[in-house]
Amino acid sequence: MDDVLLRLARLRVPLGFAAAAVAIVLARPNPTSLIWGMLVAIAGEAVRVWAAGHLEKGREVTRSGPYRFSRHPLYVGSTLIACGITVAAASRWVAIVTAVYLAATLTAAIRTEEAFLRRQFGEEYDDYCRGRAASVDRPFSVARAWRNREWRAIVGLGVTAALLAAKAAWLN
Repeated sequence: MDDVLLRLARLRVPLGFAAAAVAIVLARPNPTSLIWGMLVAIAGEAVRVWAAGHLEKGREVTRSGPYRFSRHPLYVGSTLIACGITVAAASRWVAIVTAVYLAATLTAAIRTEEAFLRRQFGEEYDDYCRGRAASVDRPFSVARAWRNREWRAIVGLGVTAALLAAKAAWLN
């Protein structure tokens, strides 16, 4: 089972692109669904950028920014983006594809990531999980967000939004 989780976690980005492609094919967007959906998706991307601007991957148990409130703010942001795309797509089938994708890949990613952090940081990570670790006041850094390659999620959201807008124009 651990191999399956690890494989799903590693494949979450390519599977996300595949799910987005399916969403675009199945989408039936309209101007109202696009506006509301993109507002939700942009809020999700804002959460991701905030998190990426605080994250020091593999070097520490990050406890600044949104990590004071959530162990997985990048996944919170990703979930909001996926929900926004689902609203924008205005399709029950897209909602089903999104739910299956999120349930499979994010569960796998969270489990494998937490296992890694527990191995890497031991009691420090356990204290963080229990809410016993003090938060850190580190400022947000655009350079850190860039280094964490958050620009890729921004580009992906932009391309998806443009394709959904084009489909809405074609359908309506």
